[in-house]
Amino acid sequence: MRRPFRTGSDWPFFLASGVIGGGYVLLLVALLAADVASTSVEELAAALTKPEILFAVRMTLVSCTLAALASLWVAVPLAYLLERFAFRGRSIIDAVLDIPVVLPPLVLGLSLLILFHLPIAGTTLEALAQRSLGLQVTYAPVAVVLAQFVVAAAFAIHSMRLTFARIDPRPEAIAMTLGCRRSQAFWKVAFPQAWRGMVAAFSIAWARSLGEFGPILVFAGATRMKTEVLSTTVFLELSVGRLEAAVAVSLVMVAAAVIVLGIVRLAGGRVAG
Repeated sequence: MRRPFRTGSDWPFFLASGVIGGGYVLLLVALLAADVASTSVEELAAALTKPEILFAVRMTLVSCTLAALASLWVAVPLAYLLERFAFRGRSIIDAVLDIPVVLPPLVLGLSLLILFHLPIAGTTLEALAQRSLGLQVTYAPVAVVLAQFVVAAAFAIHSMRLTFARIDPRPEAIAMTLGCRRSQAFWKVAFPQAWRGMVAAFSIAWARSLGEFGPILVFAGATRMKTEVLSTTVFLELSVGRLEAAVAVSLVMVAAAVIVLGIVRLAGGRVAG
């Protein structure tokens, strides 16, 4: 519960807290100001009209959306099970779901690369995907979505668990006493109440996908006009010394992140209320 701000005898505490916290806030503002000051509207417009950067923008929008949708598809049922039921092995599942959050991104990308080229029953997942679906996975657009999904899903699950934790389970129990099956209680009672949480989870997964770099670089590569997204565009532009273009792309990512965070705060605030 938030309390009104009062000074009086507690002013040394508030002063120290304000200096410590305010210093970090000023650092973040300074970082954004440095990006804005290092470019101009003309340079921003010139960078954003390049074909490769326009491709990266489109690729980012599509891949982040697909990864966020896949994350939500997994997060809703799994978070519901983990939050509503106690079962053997639940703590192990919790620990496994935290791996994408704490593991270095490059390691995740390397693990994906190894998985798809590991011989299993005389073949590999890469060869199986090519034969059955006609799709190349590694170093292809599919790999971008998969690399984003592996990390984003963990954050979406955490967000949905918080959502279901706030929803009172008693109406579901009442619905079941009136003849509903568990699936009906979920779809008719819990699911409609969780839609704002799903908006927040989707937005968080989308934002997390936007910021992915390490797994994409290792598993999908950074090929121009093929697997290039905004995060790898910054890397490619810096590697050839085009600082202005890298800063312009960075500002686009910052703007997208601010919009997504606004959606998360709006949806999250309504869920909490």
